[in-house]
Amino acid sequence: MASTFAHGAQPVAPGPRFNFAQHLIDCNVSRPAKIALIDDVGQLSYGELAEGIRRVAAGLLALGLRREERVLLLMHDSSDWVLSFLGAMYAGLVPVAVNTLLTADDYAFMLQHSRAQAALVSDALLPILRQAMEQGGQEVQTVIVSRPGAELGAGEVSLDALIERSAPLAQVAATSPDDPGFWLYSSGSTGRPKGTTHTHANPYWTAELYGKPILGLLEKDICFSAAKLFFAYGLGNGLSFPLSVGATVVLMAERPTPDATFKRWKEQQPTVFFGAPTGFAGMLASAKLPAKSEVALRLVSSAGEALPADLGQRFTAHYGVEIIDGIGSTEMLHVYLSNIPGKVRYGTTGWPVPGYDIELRGDDGLQVADGETGDLYVRGPSAALLYWGNREKTRETFQGAWTKSGDKYVRNADGTYTYSGRSDDMLKVSGIYVSPFEVEATLVQHPAVLEAAVIGMTDSEGLTKTKAYVVLKSGQTATAEELKAFVKERLAPYKYPRVIEFLPELPKTATGKIQRFKLREMDNTAA
Repeated sequence: MASTFAHGAQPVAPGPRFNFAQHLIDCNVSRPAKIALIDDVGQLSYGELAEGIRRVAAGLLALGLRREERVLLLMHDSSDWVLSFLGAMYAGLVPVAVNTLLTADDYAFMLQHSRAQAALVSDALLPILRQAMEQGGQEVQTVIVSRPGAELGAGEVSLDALIERSAPLAQVAATSPDDPGFWLYSSGSTGRPKGTTHTHANPYWTAELYGKPILGLLEKDICFSAAKLFFAYGLGNGLSFPLSVGATVVLMAERPTPDATFKRWKEQQPTVFFGAPTGFAGMLASAKLPAKSEVALRLVSSAGEALPADLGQRFTAHYGVEIIDGIGSTEMLHVYLSNIPGKVRYGTTGWPVPGYDIELRGDDGLQVADGETGDLYVRGPSAALLYWGNREKTRETFQGAWTKSGDKYVRNADGTYTYSGRSDDMLKVSGIYVSPFEVEATLVQHPAVLEAAVIGMTDSEGLTKTKAYVVLKSGQTATAEELKAFVKERLAPYKYPRVIEFLPELPKTATGKIQRFKLREMDNTAA
């Protein structure tokens, strides 16, 4: 199903020579004094950003790095992250942006898998990188450290020193739109993460198709993303989108707890905030939730997991601002199915973003009718090239022009789409599909429930039943029978969870997604 709404003409495709870092520099030549980045220690203007990108590029090449070699980027969000990422791309290198919350084993795998020749790292993350390099970083020649707080070891240099000693690179690498630009790793919630290879043109397309026309970002906006830059979602929110329009970005190194988020809302007065459902739930449950008069929000975005309608409605009731819920993926780089400002349908993920086509297919590969659940396939210009070194998974996911998302959806009569869970999370109870998300979204409407996760359990007869794991809000109480009755009153009776177990917290990936496979393992162990 093609896009059902439009916001102007299709953007012009990049020419045969295109470098995304140079593109962002060109977008902002007229505003050198405008503040581009504000982080925990200072700020950079657009003029300083452009010069810094070129200096980082020159410094990396001076270290002996060559075109298309990978460099690991393990940094907390800061202006140094942006300089490192874009500086590498400007030089024709391929930054591999990785999650800052992983283990040394994970980083050792990523170093080996990407064959990174250098690593750029925040000082606080240097110890775990050193540990990872002992396990699998034999090809790394140099480690470049952002804002080091102590004396560096052999093969380690300060990023500031590298920038200071390097004259700006005069000539950008002659890359093409389809050249490898950077890698992002999948979250790895079901196994080893996959190295997703994106082109120089892909972030251009996400900004042109979503950041500008759908979100309507403006030069005067101040953007703040709870999702970090190493996420596909965060990369668009905190880099590609705002820097494409000359906006200002607020970057925060620490984890986006409610308190940390509220501090930036009040001190930096962002006009656009990018979050995720788990974060919104925590914020709305906080006694420190700022009043509407204390913030400057005009637009709020959500992705990562489907947004329960109740969360969106409560947020809007408090702030008078809509949450624009959408779905994207590491493979497509950003959102391709989204609600629209001024036309939000809470409980749905909205409409196809212009420039992307959506199909819902059944097990037979044919498109399903409206109202029926199908696997979501998406076609659009920001799709990744491949999973590096993983031909089997590449073929399974990237099928010609189409990308298989792994999500199940229902298309509604008004053209919106409603999330029905992951393909491997759908449950068939009494011969009927049950969406774990639908049950979870209902449970969290109960005033005592903070979070919920639903899995399938096998009963004594080998039949699948639903089981819910529930986290209660601090100081709140509820019984399993009370919650079962609550769900029965709101959903078809067969959908209520037959068993409810209370936990102090749900297991999650470092990206904040619920690890239902761990809950299934817990359930199998208990059985």
